[in-house]
Amino acid sequence: MSANLDVRRVTDLFHVYADALDRRSWAVLDEVFLEDVRADYNATEVVEGRAALIGMIRGYLDGCGPTQHLMGNARVVVDGDQAEASVKMRVHHVGAAERAQLTYECFGWYHAELVRTAGGWRVASWCQEVTHQLGTAEVFARI
Repeated sequence: MSANLDVRRVTDLFHVYADALDRRSWAVLDEVFLEDVRADYNATEVVEGRAALIGMIRGYLDGCGPTQHLMGNARVVVDGDQAEASVKMRVHHVGAAERAQLTYECFGWYHAELVRTAGGWRVASWCQEVTHQLGTAEVFARI
């Protein structure tokens, strides 16, 4: 398999993640994360396991209005069946119902350590690094 194809497939996982969150397609995250993934969201939420990670994400987004997760400037280093990758992110959130006038936006990076599996590349370790924020986290009605 070519290195360029591996880089594209790893980069595509960030896009699959973003689309899954914006469409609330939670089952798609099984194609992104290993079952025993470890995730750190800016040191405010650290979770072990895909089910716990999806539950944490849903706790934020199920009570939120529309979101848009934008990814760009990916950097990927593949070493055999392992890879390290990062991508810049800009994420916009709008509140729902009585919070519809509120917005929250964060900027920074997602960092990942990945492994090649029989089903393709999967994230073993995931970290969100937020560098700055706009608006209010009150858009989230934690469920």
